[in-house]
Amino acid sequence: MERMVGTVVRGLRAPIINKGDDITEIVVNTVLKASEIEGYSINDKDIVTVTESVVARAQGNYATIDNIAKDVKSMFGEDTVGVIFPILSRNRFAICLRGIAKGTKKVVLMLSYPSDEVGNHLVDMDMLDEKGINPWTDVLTEEEFRKHFGYKKHVFTGVDYIEYYKSLIEEYGTECEVIFSNNAKTILDYTKSVLTCDIHTRFRTKRILKANGGEKIYSLDDILSTSIDGSGYNENYGLLGSNKATEETVKLFPRNCQPVVDKIQAMLKEKTGKTVEVMIYGDGAFKDPVGKIWELADPVVSPAYTSGLEGTPNEVKLKYLADNNFADLKGEDLKKAISDYITHKEADLVGSMESQGTTPRQLTDLIGSLSDLTSGSGDKGTPIIYIQGYFDNYTK
Repeated sequence: MERMVGTVVRGLRAPIINKGDDITEIVVNTVLKASEIEGYSINDKDIVTVTESVVARAQGNYATIDNIAKDVKSMFGEDTVGVIFPILSRNRFAICLRGIAKGTKKVVLMLSYPSDEVGNHLVDMDMLDEKGINPWTDVLTEEEFRKHFGYKKHVFTGVDYIEYYKSLIEEYGTECEVIFSNNAKTILDYTKSVLTCDIHTRFRTKRILKANGGEKIYSLDDILSTSIDGSGYNENYGLLGSNKATEETVKLFPRNCQPVVDKIQAMLKEKTGKTVEVMIYGDGAFKDPVGKIWELADPVVSPAYTSGLEGTPNEVKLKYLADNNFADLKGEDLKKAISDYITHKEADLVGSMESQGTTPRQLTDLIGSLSDLTSGSGDKGTPIIYIQGYFDNYTK
């Protein structure tokens, strides 16, 4: 009988993972047990993805507000610190900000507007038009911002992030001044010591600041890039990719991940005889049409993956073939023609009309988004995702 199902994605329930647990053993056992109970086989080119959160938990990769404060203090001393372009998130940045504030005497908090880097809006673009404000050139004080736009709460969280972030800073007796600008150079009118908190544009921001008179210029990946008093750390990403653990601690992005995916792949090969691809995933990249939020708050979608997940898809567009190359065919003749075309397609379809409209993204980014949407961030309890048929096509 002809196969009727292509890609299948399963969220696998795993035990609660704590510091010191063997994450590789837990993942392999979960995959094997799920396969046995649900009655499906494990095949070559199946994919196992594991959320970064449980890897970091198993590693015990945590840090406290005091650890952050000590590192910030070592970088800036008694200087007024410009904290610029943070994302608006209680989970992602609030605890980091508390640590930054505890390590400084005065903070000039510079927020981008109308939204942060990942799409959390302080104000609607339509209101900027209504008030005649150009976000690319106009610098606003807190008083000016409130005069124009009042007190706006986030559509989903109900939080006024301006007031919230300011209160977190002042909680430690740290003086706080809030300004609004999308030009990194603006902060240099207030201080030459800057902590830039953007994620995917941080290298450009640091370059601009250093080229225009910035003296002590750091970004979030510089903080906790080494252990402070025995804390967790991440040598590549520092505080980037961290999440709130408690009111006093953050869980950092996992480190040294490549041995984890390689070992999971090797263990599954030993137990099943199949070569399964493995990756660790963080945030996917997709936009909420209502809240306008881009999900990608991690520095990368995947910090580690096995070699079979390198590259981008090499696919043709079925509807293009049906409407153009084989427009005169129908039924079994059309099916046979398209199947034959796919079987003999070029190894590299970049620039080909037949591939237009296919998704031009890295496989790990696509699979990471698929995994993130499947596992969610709440109480599903499925931090391991098992994907089958992802590399299949119409001919399989």
